[in-house]
Amino acid sequence: MRRAIYPGSFDPVTNGHLDIIQRGCKLFDEIVGAILINADKTPFFSVEERREILAEVLKDIERGGCRVLVESFEGLLVQYAAERQASAIVRGIRAISDYEYELQMALMNRRLEPTIETVFMMPAETYSYVSSRLVKEVFQLGASIEGLVPPIVEERMRQKK
Repeated sequence: MRRAIYPGSFDPVTNGHLDIIQRGCKLFDEIVGAILINADKTPFFSVEERREILAEVLKDIERGGCRVLVESFEGLLVQYAAERQASAIVRGIRAISDYEYELQMALMNRRLEPTIETVFMMPAETYSYVSSRLVKEVFQLGASIEGLVPPIVEERMRQKK
């Protein structure tokens, strides 16, 4: 079985994240949406809320025969991927600036665990500028985030405001 880890904060999950997962399902038998627990950041949603929301929105995407799981992890991504017996780490690339950072991470991960590949995927053009950080900023300034996140995400953000 080809298992991939798709790590991220998913705070909040965006339509760009879902696009990458849906595309990844064409390549892998199983994708684990792995929510990074980072004690240094103050998230909008708790880890449990993010797990719940991501699991909910994943019900609505086309995934063929691919199994999609939601988990959380702390520490080194590549160690987590090895523990989960993943063959790949999936990373979304929106712009050249993403590529430079992601390349460094991929090369370090390869050095630490040569058996795990990093697969870079580009989201659909519609989502090429969308990030969780930008969605939160736009939302907190009172603008519409419709079309950037699934409706349930927008609803849950409004409930927390």
